[in-house]
Amino acid sequence: MITDKTLPDVSRRAVLTGGLATGFLLAFHLPLRAAVNEPEQKDTTDGKFAPNAFIRVEDTGRTVLLMPQVEMGQGVYTSIAMILAEELDADWAKVAVLHAPPNDKLYANPAFGLQATGGSTSIRAWWNPLRAAGASAKAMLVQAAAAQWQVEPASCTTSKGEVVHAASGRKLGYGELALAAQGQTPPKDVRVKDPKDFVIIGQPLKRLDTPDKVNGKVVYGIDAILPGMKIAAIANCPVFGGKVGKVDDSAAVKIAGVRKVVVLEDAVAVIGDHMWAAKKGLDALKIEWNEGPNAKLSTKDVWQHLRAASEKDGVVAKSVGDIAKGLASGDRFEASFELPFLAHASMEPINATVHVRPDACEIWTGTQIMTRVQSEAAKAAGLPVDKVIVNQHLLGGGFGRKLEPDMVVAAVKIAKQVDYPVKVIWTREEDIQHDVYRPVYRDQVTASLVDGKVAAWKYKVAGSAVLARWLPPAFQKGIDIDAVDAAVDAPYDFTNFHVEYVRAEPPAVPTGFWRGVGPNNNVFAVECAMDELARKAGKDPVEFRRSMLTKNPRMLAVLNLAAEKSGWGQPLPPRVGRGVCVQPSFASFLATVVEAEIDDIGEIVLRRIVSVVDTGIAVNPDTVKAQIEGGLVFGLTAALYGEITIEKGRVQQSNFHDYRMMRINETPKIEVVVVKSGEAPGGIGEAGVNAGPPALRNAIYAATGVALRRLPIDRKLLAAGKKA
Repeated sequence: MITDKTLPDVSRRAVLTGGLATGFLLAFHLPLRAAVNEPEQKDTTDGKFAPNAFIRVEDTGRTVLLMPQVEMGQGVYTSIAMILAEELDADWAKVAVLHAPPNDKLYANPAFGLQATGGSTSIRAWWNPLRAAGASAKAMLVQAAAAQWQVEPASCTTSKGEVVHAASGRKLGYGELALAAQGQTPPKDVRVKDPKDFVIIGQPLKRLDTPDKVNGKVVYGIDAILPGMKIAAIANCPVFGGKVGKVDDSAAVKIAGVRKVVVLEDAVAVIGDHMWAAKKGLDALKIEWNEGPNAKLSTKDVWQHLRAASEKDGVVAKSVGDIAKGLASGDRFEASFELPFLAHASMEPINATVHVRPDACEIWTGTQIMTRVQSEAAKAAGLPVDKVIVNQHLLGGGFGRKLEPDMVVAAVKIAKQVDYPVKVIWTREEDIQHDVYRPVYRDQVTASLVDGKVAAWKYKVAGSAVLARWLPPAFQKGIDIDAVDAAVDAPYDFTNFHVEYVRAEPPAVPTGFWRGVGPNNNVFAVECAMDELARKAGKDPVEFRRSMLTKNPRMLAVLNLAAEKSGWGQPLPPRVGRGVCVQPSFASFLATVVEAEIDDIGEIVLRRIVSVVDTGIAVNPDTVKAQIEGGLVFGLTAALYGEITIEKGRVQQSNFHDYRMMRINETPKIEVVVVKSGEAPGGIGEAGVNAGPPALRNAIYAATGVALRRLPIDRKLLAAGKKA
């Protein structure tokens, strides 16, 4: 076990109810030996020191580290490799990384119990297991060297891939010890390093995946090319829940390069020699759809349904004090905040390459959930799971969309119809119009003010229970712990505090995780309400928050530093405002200030952003900064432009012309300050997403006096309120 006294003991239940704390990881079982994987997975223990599922030391001294999490631009391959290499004392110049194969027994994310990348869990969930893996392997290498030299292991040290015996001046490289170390018994107790002794962790190292991305060697899922492979384009029923009626393919099959038309229950695909043939063939099809009961569904219907549901009493997620008594005193405040459906719109469109043979199925794709893809593909192919091979590639963005296996399942169904490999590609239009969308949410805040502070806070979340579908064990007693994340653990000193959850699934529209997950809606609602309460109390928004953060020193510290760095309180021109947001999301503490200008017609110019983050030990500070920057742009894009709307059962947006991204000329200077901390690492890949929208909204509120309570930002309201 890990004996570092800094690692707390936290139960599984505490993790599920109170956040994904690192203490849960102490229960992680570190395999003594890694299972030998299928040859197609390109991992073998032959001739290597393979002490566990994550480490392979070759006789050349090269160290190959198997990545249990997937790389989709967040830099996790480098950060995970840094953790392993730190405790192993590997030579960083000789480190290489390899995708781990699908295997829940060896590579299940400790936060979920299955092999999945999401929820900003990669570092915080794997922090303890990977340190133990590295430290255990290092101990075995030291034992092997000590046995050869006939000295005590305690008299040996390690550095840069070598074991050194200082007293005799002898040293051996890890490669030289690989064979002997394989015969050593792993130690029962593993002592990991004191953070003060880190030499790799904490350094802004260059990412391992960057060179091949620059020189073009990286193969994403959409780049996979196999001998004899054909391309398929797909058209799904445009109406939610609709099915295929009749298909006239007479014109399509005459197009040069078209090989086959495949009709599924709810989609039609055309297989061609290349994408152009497949797409032209698809365009030539005459399809009659059975649109089903959702053909009249509209955005208006969705909001009517959600608003009605939100008025019902919810299941109590947390309650402290006497909320009724607290609300009966002081100055009362009530507000509702709404967030729309959002698509993921990853730069790499949805795709999967599949070859189905009578006795096996092989898949090439980039997915956030390898074992689920494997099991669902097995069902679709009618094969045992062990006959399905998943070849993992880097992802050109995931954002939660690739936590779903639907694209692979469809590709398997298409590939079953032919005897050659098929790469199925969704066009951008199919991608956006057949997504698994970020849910619509409606959050209601009722609060009271006494002596300039919040005396009572009642909060109700209404929206989808994504976990009820995606991870049912995490949905208990009517509470979706993701939907109330950052609501039940609001950072403020609220004496009377009450949070409820109403499960309200939108009619027909599929919903799933979107970058930022549950804190998306809750950070927005909480922080927007706090700004309105500050104004109601006649207080500065930063000072108002400070007065209620006395029991949260980490949050208070980042708020104070963000205020200092942003020049909070300094004079600004007319219709320019600063807005602040604080959040304790993903076990990280983030304070953000956005400075924005609003012109007379309601257009917004972002002038400057300052974010201060305490994410505990920053494994790679450069990656932390990059993730905050990228997250801010992602979240601000949604705040400025993001909305999926529905008419006649169809998604109206189709591509980047009507589902806009923030452009480089619209992006302001972003300053990220990483606070040095000795606490266990928190999550960082999604924190910035949730910081941008409320901070921008609060800047608009400061500049115009218009209290927006819905996203995306309504420029007409800002123009109407230009004299405010």
